[in-house]
Amino acid sequence: MTPFLGELAGTALLIVLGDGVVANVILNKTKGKGSGWIVIAFGWAMAVYVGVFVAAPFSKAHLNPAVTLAFAFIGKLQWNMVPLYITAQILGAMVGSFFVWVSYRLHFNATEDANTKLGVFCTIPEIRHSISNLLTEIIGTFVLIFGVLFIAAPANSLGALDALPVALLVLGIGLSLGGPTGYAINPARDLGPRIMHFLLPIPGKRDSDWAYAWVPIVGPSIGALLAAVLFKML
Repeated sequence: MTPFLGELAGTALLIVLGDGVVANVILNKTKGKGSGWIVIAFGWAMAVYVGVFVAAPFSKAHLNPAVTLAFAFIGKLQWNMVPLYITAQILGAMVGSFFVWVSYRLHFNATEDANTKLGVFCTIPEIRHSISNLLTEIIGTFVLIFGVLFIAAPANSLGALDALPVALLVLGIGLSLGGPTGYAINPARDLGPRIMHFLLPIPGKRDSDWAYAWVPIVGPSIGALLAAVLFKML
């Protein structure tokens, strides 16, 4: 499998499980309806674990443009590979969110609230304030990337559990910093599903909130570069 397909497959799995747990918790008439934020945070952590585990042998499992930018900045990835990785990540996120919609199609139909339907696909801030939302995404992504840069070259391999530290890091970010914006911390994770929300024939859906879409792209990009700068300074 090529790095392109590795990133596409890993990101698709990330979104199937990540957006899938959100759908299970917030859509009507699901088995997990109302099970809460901790379930969502654990679901996303497991999504990261599976996605990283599958993609790692082929692409080092970035699954996130912020990770790709940081690795290119510190010289661990050639810059000419960055567009390839990011394209694969966005396409993978689109594929993953499509399968979430297929799995929960009847539950989307049974849910009246348009914001809830959008929230399965992409992030929506609880209090809309562009600067504060942007800072939240910068901080969350900084924590993610700074941790990932140290985790990426551990002194001792954990074998099949090598993906676990990143999953636990994402779990911690979700539980601690996820409340204001829903912790996109990944431009592809937000943009790919947002595009699919726009394209899919979901009854009663609202607009795809393009006015906010720049925040989970710009914030994680800035956070990633700040983390990479500090990492190189140490």
